[in-house]
Amino acid sequence: MADQLYLSYWLRGFTEHNMLRHFETVLRKFPFSRLRPRALLRVYALEAAEPPALEQQLAVPLNPDQVISLAREYHHADCAYVLETAWDLWRFEEEWKLRPAPVALACYGPLFPSELGEQLRIDFGLESQFLPQADRSASLAPVRHNIRALLHLVEDLDAALPVERRTLWSEGGENFAERLEAALAQDRD
Repeated sequence: MADQLYLSYWLRGFTEHNMLRHFETVLRKFPFSRLRPRALLRVYALEAAEPPALEQQLAVPLNPDQVISLAREYHHADCAYVLETAWDLWRFEEEWKLRPAPVALACYGPLFPSELGEQLRIDFGLESQFLPQADRSASLAPVRHNIRALLHLVEDLDAALPVERRTLWSEGGENFAERLEAALAQDRD
């Protein structure tokens, strides 16, 4: 069974006062889907187990200014801001086709508990979208496109954010880069 794939960031000088500016940077760099017409912003106070303080549907193309304006109404060190949306990836559903893939972009306030203690996180959905599958014919080209999209986003974010450290990880705890390398080597054989 495939695990979820995440990208987590820890930023230098991250505070309550600049957290929404960093979240805005992520929103401006993210390649939102042109095929999916909506996004959903949720703001959580204290912890993710609490009901959202805000749940707002947003139209796409997404306006980062609108997202940040809504988030500012709940600007507190103990809040988290989660935008559920999509980006376009090659997906296999009987055949390979470019389709919207769910993704969640999150910003955690300094006093909001996050799983790894990170300040920014992107949930890319199932890691299988980025790993060649032996049972799917001609899976290497579409998966390579997805990997390039992922790496391009990481490069853009690395250049725009004051990155202290980042990690690309999956729920299973295995090193995703090693798994990807092994899958690509197996696909070449």
